[in-house]
Amino acid sequence: MTKILVIGSCGQIGTELVLALRTKFGNQAVVAADLRDTCPEILQDGPYIKLDALDREQVRAYVIEQKIEQVYLLAALLSATAEKNPDFAWKLNMEGLFTILDLAKEGYLKKIFWPSSIAVFGPTTPADQTPQHTVMEPTTVYGISKQAGERWCEYYHNKFGVDVRSIRYPGLISYKSLPGGGTTDYAVDIFYKAKSEGKFTCFLSADTALPMMFMDDAIRGTIELMEAPAEKIKIRSAYNLAGCSFTPAELAQEIQALQPGFEINYAPDFRQAIADSWPNSIDDSHASKDWGWKAHFDTKAMVKVMLENVGL
Repeated sequence: MTKILVIGSCGQIGTELVLALRTKFGNQAVVAADLRDTCPEILQDGPYIKLDALDREQVRAYVIEQKIEQVYLLAALLSATAEKNPDFAWKLNMEGLFTILDLAKEGYLKKIFWPSSIAVFGPTTPADQTPQHTVMEPTTVYGISKQAGERWCEYYHNKFGVDVRSIRYPGLISYKSLPGGGTTDYAVDIFYKAKSEGKFTCFLSADTALPMMFMDDAIRGTIELMEAPAEKIKIRSAYNLAGCSFTPAELAQEIQALQPGFEINYAPDFRQAIADSWPNSIDDSHASKDWGWKAHFDTKAMVKVMLENVGL
């Protein structure tokens, strides 16, 4: 039985990833780990451990003693939250990664997943259909840490043969778990407000186009990447991945098509500057060519599923 550890399992991605991995590998094969004393009810069908990603010795001891073979390292401080606490964001986003990379270098782990982000791009990056290989000059602490992490992942693979794999996630949209301090969070919050109040005030301007992805696609893409034969993984920094791109105004129009009375207002805040430094759309042709990636959800399909399920 493959033993898998998901660090940061109570977050937006972690919750759904643990559920998907347990469906594939069995409940007992996938250990959920986070800082909480107890795990959410939704994850209680399998093992859980309270684990601090910054406690290097605790993480090492658990991985070695339990003979963990794969780690999904999701613990991180996201873009908007990281700007308020840059020192801690850098520490969490980098030191946790080194602990896991070193375990693999020493032969204790067979495979690692570590998420990157479109935050690695910056205002000098081509904004439309952003290429896999391009200028990367991030302007946020989150983006800087993710860019540095990409370089270290590639280094550990080239230097020590570590099988580490990564995706540059766009904004992620889900009804099963809430986001945790990202600049694209509006695209989840809007559905809750639409259902509960019929109106929403957006912290980005109406015409701010950003790459987004429905969580089902993101989870499926993550597992497909990890299950692909090693020889097919040509990029060891992080793969571009695309779902659908839209502006808040375009998203509101899709919601209004199904909920005609919905209203949206705009009050851009500090997150606008972060969003302005990111791409409008992503070229993910390398992921398609190398390991067969293809998104299943466009904006219309995603909006329909979200409105049907949010608040249930």
